[in-house]
Amino acid sequence: MPGRAEGGRSNPPFGPIGFAAQLLPRLVLATLFALTAIAPQATAQAETAPGFAADTPLFHEEAKAAGIEHVYGGPWEFFVGGGGAVFDCNGDRFPDLFLAGGEGESGFYANRSQAGGALAFEKLPQPIDPKDLANVTGAYPLDIDQDGFEDLVLLRVGANILLKGGPDCRFEKANFAWGFEGGRAWTTAFSAIFEPGASFPTLAFGNYVDRAAPGSPWGTCADNVLIRPRAGATDAPDYSEPLALSPGYCALSMLFTDWNRSGEPALRITNDRQYYRGGAEQLWRLEPDRAPRPYRKADGWQHLSIWGMGIAEGDVDGDGTPEYALTSMGDTKLQFLDREFEDAPTYRDEAFDRGATAHRPYVEDQGKPSTGWHAEFADFNNDTALDLFIAKGNVEAMPDFAAFDPDNLLMGGFDGHFTERGEAAGLALDTKGRGALVADYNLDGALDLLVVNRGQKASLLRNRGAASAFGTRPLGNFLEVSLSQKGANRTALGAKLAVKIGTRTLYRTIQVGGGHASGRSGFVHLGLGTAERAEIRVQWPDGAWSHPYRVFADSFVLIERDAPAARYWYPDAERPAFGSNEAAAR
Repeated sequence: MPGRAEGGRSNPPFGPIGFAAQLLPRLVLATLFALTAIAPQATAQAETAPGFAADTPLFHEEAKAAGIEHVYGGPWEFFVGGGGAVFDCNGDRFPDLFLAGGEGESGFYANRSQAGGALAFEKLPQPIDPKDLANVTGAYPLDIDQDGFEDLVLLRVGANILLKGGPDCRFEKANFAWGFEGGRAWTTAFSAIFEPGASFPTLAFGNYVDRAAPGSPWGTCADNVLIRPRAGATDAPDYSEPLALSPGYCALSMLFTDWNRSGEPALRITNDRQYYRGGAEQLWRLEPDRAPRPYRKADGWQHLSIWGMGIAEGDVDGDGTPEYALTSMGDTKLQFLDREFEDAPTYRDEAFDRGATAHRPYVEDQGKPSTGWHAEFADFNNDTALDLFIAKGNVEAMPDFAAFDPDNLLMGGFDGHFTERGEAAGLALDTKGRGALVADYNLDGALDLLVVNRGQKASLLRNRGAASAFGTRPLGNFLEVSLSQKGANRTALGAKLAVKIGTRTLYRTIQVGGGHASGRSGFVHLGLGTAERAEIRVQWPDGAWSHPYRVFADSFVLIERDAPAARYWYPDAERPAFGSNEAAAR
């Protein structure tokens, strides 16, 4: 994707637009021919796939009306990245926003929406040096110091920054206070986890091309970095002892994942083969009190080389074991654990069989492959089946890839098959998607969507309900759950939810990472279909299971560890309107 920088200056990745194809590696062109060859077969598959009978959500663009006019831009270093964070920074449980600006300044936005109403946000100034809010590629929310306020991890071209959160969405730089040097790399991926006995989270940073290396960018991927909090630090985290994860293969997404439900998460990294030499996708073993090491062929890990851009984890088949969607250029992988190999991370790709390749645009077929970025599993129509959203967009002006490449909305069916409904849902926009933030912004029980676009204004898409001949109608029932526990790991990072409705069980995991340069925290959303009640069990991060919590549908539920019952929380219908003096004073 991005190309070489000479003499410290930024140049387009493949030269002038008209000559881009001449500079593509031979591997790219060979893959394009292969994709062209399989296109008729994929088209035939789509034509014979069963029709989609479930609800299609209808999205309405509200960015400008909601007060968000934000652009992610800049030279070739910012052709990748372009994300943000969604989290509650003022304690009202409505999801607030941080949006990366690339070369320009990033923005903080407080949510002023009314429950169930139109979306509204207010841009907030911060007492932070504007230079620290520039050159940002993405962000992830995480309560690093465990004080009850969400902090922010800013990924940057240059030194990464940790922002300490405080009351009323106020942030301050905490690099020095937390012993975090930040590095000088080009960072494009992040994930975090609490290791056993730790008072503070372990942080992982994924780095891209080493711009200072001779011959950059070809074969010059920077090492990734793992930072465990220094043992003995209790009042504040100490991240002064970073550990290199070498070799690095130009990471664009990473995720701590308990792939085999052993209770020991591993670090999965998806890498961009455009620049590495001899590299592949990676999975690192992370054992307590031991140095991390990569899984290898002898462990069952198979060599896979793709233009890895985004990771999404979800339990598609409901067996309690996670599946993974990996985005790439001209292809999407949908990986299921191969159970023929006992306790080995060996996967089979079922994207083609399940209709989830997403390798070509679904409108105005230009005979050219797509470019996939952010991936996220979520239930957008509340029917209990996981759907898959993929943000799409040309790297910049690559003529061998689709120029009009709208985001995908692959709606999941109960048979495990996916059906493209992006156009019917209102997502067929002429944008260059990068990162995305899926959240229920107005707390009406339906998931909305913000997409950060390269060189264009961000899209904010409100879920208006199920599309019908008369406009929209209500979706299925929902449940939104928030977990907490005392002591370290207050938000139960790494916990697993098992939500039983009738004879089915839905699974979710509390995670930080994945996607593409975009992170979220807050309520965990589940669609319940027609079910009016649900039974929740929580496997806490230490492996202990909770007793069952029986709850009603269409509820926001707070579960504190060891509490005898779940608490219901209700969005405030009398919340001050956006622009009022009371709202502005919060």
